[in-house]
Amino acid sequence: MTATTSKDQPFSGQTAIVTGAASGIGLATLELLHAQGARIVAVDRDDAVRALTRPGVEPLVADISQEDSAALAVKTAMDHFGRLDILVNNAGVIINKPVIDMTLDDWNGILAVNATGAFLFSREAMRVMAPAGRGAIVNVGSYACYQAFPTIAAYAASKGALAQLTRALSLEAIEHGIRVNAVGSGDVVTNITNHIHADGPGFLAEHGKNAPIRRAAEPREIAEVIAFLASEKASYIVGAVVMADGGMSVALR
Repeated sequence: MTATTSKDQPFSGQTAIVTGAASGIGLATLELLHAQGARIVAVDRDDAVRALTRPGVEPLVADISQEDSAALAVKTAMDHFGRLDILVNNAGVIINKPVIDMTLDDWNGILAVNATGAFLFSREAMRVMAPAGRGAIVNVGSYACYQAFPTIAAYAASKGALAQLTRALSLEAIEHGIRVNAVGSGDVVTNITNHIHADGPGFLAEHGKNAPIRRAAEPREIAEVIAFLASEKASYIVGAVVMADGGMSVALR
């Protein structure tokens, strides 16, 4: 491999699991890591993930919140590619509802995917990464873990839990050579916005102006941060929540 190829494909020979890979940040991350040499297990509960079949990509339709799904994703990586180097816990769901109107199922459904799912996938990934003495786990969080907003209490709680999971788990994982970090995204142009606002694109265009950068992020911009944290360029970064929110978390403090 030439020096140029190594630079262009820093993940050559590595395998990554990306959850929530069918669209948005997950899809952008899959495409970026794959272009840089990684083999990917693309996990999503949406059947659309099946369309991602291509050399070096293995799609898997699965419910992120289920213990069996995490074990199956890791098994798929090992069976098809023989190793696991990177886990991107990107899958996330949101509900726009005041707490007074929220059911226990509403609450549990958000926490199950956004927090418990990350725990389950991290645990199963670490069971393979630890014996190898290497690995990187990147969680996709939100500036909602720092700032409170009405009608998204369950989402904010789940992202707060994810930020603390990142920090606590990083101290355990680094003993095995595994780095755990997170990216805290701001408003991003993804389909998830349609779940909290009838006019998703219009809402993002307007709400994005609240950030100092005056716009919402494109999925690729968050994927670039994820790829950096997963790479050797971030070899000394452990337990960090890197805010990629256009300055929103700073402006609101």
